Amino acid sequence: MDFIVNYIDFVLHIDRHLDGLIQTYGTWVYLILFAIIFCETGLVVTPFLPGDSLLFVTGTIAARGSLDLQTTLLLLCSAAIIGDNVNYWIGRFVGARIVERGWVRQEYMDRTHHFYEKYGGKTVFLGKFLPIIRTFAPFVAGIAKMTYPKFLAFNISGAITWMCVFILGGYYFGNLPFVKNNFTLVILAIIVLSVLPSVFEFVRARRHIKQARKAAD
Repeated sequence: MDFIVNYIDFVLHIDRHLDGLIQTYGTWVYLILFAIIFCETGLVVTPFLPGDSLLFVTGTIAARGSLDLQTTLLLLCSAAIIGDNVNYWIGRFVGARIVERGWVRQEYMDRTHHFYEKYGGKTVFLGKFLPIIRTFAPFVAGIAKMTYPKFLAFNISGAITWMCVFILGGYYFGNLPFVKNNFTLVILAIIVLSVLPSVFEFVRARRHIKQARKAAD
């Protein structure tokens, strides 16, 4: 229970925590940010890590001069691209065994499979903007043995677009008076808006399954 409370506090007040990390670790914070983004995109067991909100706050802090914008963009784009590639090859070689042993939640896999079936290769790109799906999309692409050049193209373009949208969004808008005065609400709004498409897809999938069962009966 304490972990959940601490996690919620970290996400909602991520600006304060990141400021504290910069003051404590200095330039080593780049490595910490790299590790968080790499783990969220590269390891199927860590879909709970903050993504969108962290990037927005990172851009906001970069605008204050505490982080270098170009270095941040380059490192975090690299983290997302490398993470996706690791996830893809894990899915390609051992994905089926991981799912069979129950090391990842079947609910997450089903949701990503549905999204993948609907949008195909675009899932790798669009999934970057959807929590949980962005963690599982490369994994599912690997299991499905999506051709690597195609995966890489969607992966690189998606990672760069994701980073630019949220980091530059924070850089240019995060320090506006309204945003600064309501920062927790802004972060909460980003989280809700990020999650909503996944929720809608999940609800629609459930509805289609129920309709199919009724039709079969």
